[in-house]
Amino acid sequence: MKKLSAIVLAGVLALAATGCGSGDDTTKGRTLTVLAASSLTGTFTDLASQFEAAHHGVRVRLVFGSSATLAQQTTEHAPGDVLATADQKTMDDAVSGGGIKGKPTQFATNVVVVAVPADNPAHVSTFADLDRAGVDYLTCVPTAPCGAAAEALLAKAGISRKPASQEVDVKSVLAKVVAGEADAGLVYRTDVTASGGKVTGIDIPDAASSPNTYWLGVTAKGHEAADGGALATQWIEFLTSSEGQAVLKAAGFGAVG
Repeated sequence: MKKLSAIVLAGVLALAATGCGSGDDTTKGRTLTVLAASSLTGTFTDLASQFEAAHHGVRVRLVFGSSATLAQQTTEHAPGDVLATADQKTMDDAVSGGGIKGKPTQFATNVVVVAVPADNPAHVSTFADLDRAGVDYLTCVPTAPCGAAAEALLAKAGISRKPASQEVDVKSVLAKVVAGEADAGLVYRTDVTASGGKVTGIDIPDAASSPNTYWLGVTAKGHEAADGGALATQWIEFLTSSEGQAVLKAAGFGAVG
């Protein structure tokens, strides 16, 4: 955390030095509502603090949940200025449904791994162990990016045993594994990092060759704001800047490209 705090502080100073933090009359005093995949919870919380420090008078309101649920909300024009999803398909759905205006931007990647409790009572050591009788494992629901990725990896590995439960999002999977309510769960590598040693991650063969891609887009509601989406665009520019990318890298996210 000390390393991450240093990165955050350095980013604030860098933004202030370039004059990006002053904002303007159209953004000052505004609340920026960011709808984000639950796997971004810890990282976006840190990034929001940095963004607020560099934009005097701006408050960032973070709403986390399943990418699919949040994307649907944008098509229904629920409050929200920016949408951040954990895969391209969900963002494409938001675009085709009219929830996103303009071209979305990819800003990170992530890889699905197997998470097991620190004491690993079921002695899970490989992805194939999920097919072993008596091993209860969890995934996200198929409509969530983490669930869709898990289904593809399980099918590719020929694992026929079904998950004991399919959770609404990756944070729910992680919470149950941490609590010892399951022997394993398919989560993102960043979730293992964020757990602080409460779970251990086991790599999945070939998962790194097809990582989940993370996308940002300004919502239709964001474009209707008094600033015409300027503050939302500044958030996207910040996340794709060297400062924002450094925070994402420290949390375990992969770079674009």
